[in-house]
Formats: sequence, C-alpha cells, structure tokens
Amino acid sequence: MFNVKILRMRDIRKCLVGIILTIAIVICTTRYFSSVKKENTKEKVIKETTKINIFKFGSLTSCLNKTIPTMSNINEEYKKIEKENKETESKNYLEEFIKTEMSSIKGIELAEQNKQQNTNKEDEQTNTVENNQTTDTQEDEKITLASNEAAKTEVVTPNPIAENANVQYGNVKIKNQTTYNLTEDILNPDIKIDNKNILIFHTHSCESYTPSEKYQYTQTGNYRTTDKNYSVIRVGTELENYLKQYNINVIHDTSYHDYPSYTGSYTRSLQTVENILKTNQSDIIIDLHRDAVGSRPDYAPTVKMGDDYAAQIMFVIGTNEGGLWHPNWQQNLKFAVKVQQKAEEMYPGLFKPIMLTKSRYNQHTGKYANIMEIGSTGNTLDQCLTSMKYLSAVMNEVLK
Repeated sequence: MFNVKILRMRDIRKCLVGIILTIAIVICTTRYFSSVKKENTKEKVIKETTKINIFKFGSLTSCLNKTIPTMSNINEEYKKIEKENKETESKNYLEEFIKTEMSSIKGIELAEQNKQQNTNKEDEQTNTVENNQTTDTQEDEKITLASNEAAKTEVVTPNPIAENANVQYGNVKIKNQTTYNLTEDILNPDIKIDNKNILIFHTHSCESYTPSEKYQYTQTGNYRTTDKNYSVIRVGTELENYLKQYNINVIHDTSYHDYPSYTGSYTRSLQTVENILKTNQSDIIIDLHRDAVGSRPDYAPTVKMGDDYAAQIMFVIGTNEGGLWHPNWQQNLKFAVKVQQKAEEMYPGLFKPIMLTKSRYNQHTGKYANIMEIGSTGNTLDQCLTSMKYLSAVMNEVLK
C-alpha cells in the first residue's frame, strides 16, 4: 500500500510541473510577438519594450528557477524515497535472509544434535549388547566343571516314591516293563563309540518345572511354557554348553514339537531328527524331557552332591515289543547302562533306575538313542541346570 501512494504523488507532481511550464511558455510567447509588432516604433519604446521583455524574461527565468528547483527537490525527494524504499526492501530482504539462514543453521544444529543423540543411543545400545555378549561370554568362561573325583552324595527327595526296579546289573538298577529276559549278553555295555557327535532335541519342548525365586515364569499349561528360557529347552542348552567345554561336538535343536498341538509330537520330532541326520551324522541322540507323575505334582527327585542340589535323571529306553521296527534297541540299552555305571562311580544317586518300555520313542534313529528325563514337575529349573554340570562330566568320561 505504501508503494502505491508514492506512485500517485509522483504523477500529481509531474502534472503540476507540466501545467506551470505550459503557462510560462504561453506568457512568454505572447509577449514576444507583441514586441515584434512594435519594432517600427521609437527606440525608446523598443528599449522600454525590450526592458519589459527582459524583465519579463527575467520573471520567466525567475519562475523557471523557482520551478526547476521545486522539480529538483521533488525529484530529489522521490529519489530519496526510492532510496529509502530500496534500503528498506534491502534491509527487509537482508533480515529475511538472515532469519532464513539462522533458521537453517538452527535446523542444521538441531538435526546434528538429534543425529548425535541417536548416535549416542545407538552406541549405548551397541555397548549394552556388547556388554551383554561379553557378560554371556564371561559366564560361559566361568562355567565350573564338576570334579571327576567321586563326590559324597545323598538322595534327598522330598515325598519320595518307592523304587520298584526288578533288574540289577552291577551298580545299575533297571525297571523292566517288557517281557524280555535281560541277559548278560543284552546288558553288557561292550560297545565302542566311534561317532562322538551328540544330537539333543525335545519331543515335548514345552515341559517346565516348579517356579523358583530365580526362575519365575508364566505357565501356558500345566507345568508347561512356550518360553524357551524356562522349559526343558533351557536344560538342553545348559547341557550343550557344558559338553562344549569338554570339546564335544553338539547339535541342539530347539524346535517346538508339542506346540500348538501336543498330539503328533513324536511324528514331528522324528522328522526333525531325520532331517538333521542327513547332514550331521550322530550315534548319540538324546531326547531331553522332564518326568511327570500326574497324581504327584510335588514329586521332586533330588540328590545332594557337596553343596549342590541336583534333580535326578532317568533313562527311558524303548524296544520293539510294541510292534514297531527297532533292530538296535539293545545297543541303546547298552549305552544307557554304560553311562549309568560311570555315573554311579562318580556321583552315586544322580540317576534313578533305567526304565525299559515296550514303545519305540523314535530311538530306532540311532545306535545310542535314548530319552533322558531330567527331574520332575516338583523340581526347580535351578536343580535341573545343576544336574547338567554333573551329567556332562559323566558323558565326558564315557566318551574318552
């Protein structure tokens, strides 16, 4: 709006100047022609006329001199206004430019600060992960292996269930649920273990234990959980970690086979084992479970070894008496006897009597396949993890 007003004043002033000039020219021209007509008059008249003309011309000059400075002043004023406008525009532009640049700089600084904060957060997260990994590594490095010397042990099972073993071979007890006569030839552990690779898997992957102060978890079933940190899968991981400390090659499959459906668990776990064996040959195949006594959820078979409380372990060995092809069940049984013999030498009471059944339990897949049941529903995860410390020491001696 300010610029529009300036332009209008300028037009008015130009118009006024034009009118003044026009009037001055008309007056001068009229008087000039009047003087020409009186040229033949007397010299005095001429001189007077000339004086008048000169006077009038001087008046014109004076008028023009007054007018021109006015125009000059107007132009100067206009130029001054234009200059001020330009300076104002320049100033405004400069201010806007500076504001824009300052805003940009602030934006850049803010972006840099955010970037730095994000970088710091990423560094902190990386450091946390690295620290956790380091801690995990340190924990792995701090794994204390069990002593190979015979330890003072005592079975301290609360609410115990009476053992009903019906066969004994040396220091190994067996609960024979088949009609087979277990002769010396069948039980003698005269086996040579050439392939020392160990495969660990879990047909009933979600089996879990009584929560403890250290291991609290939310059950997703009756002593069951899909959280692998609290189920038998966690026990399998502990056994894997200990065995690797003895430089024993271990493959541990942590797949669910009983979830979301419990029915068909053995069919699914068989597929898993057969697929693994295609590329990783293993003779020792351990299906790791926990025992369950439906009417005794408080049953917790436990053995005290020094200051440690460990859940007792039980071998379950299948046969072909159920009608399924299983040509190497006797090899499986010999392996269980061999391991339990060594365990009774080193840590008496770590194992409960071997259970020999009519079912096959997928144990036809390996020469030394077996089920190991670690503890029962009344045991805690702490006790079962401790068991792996001693089981791994026994396995190491067997595989030497």
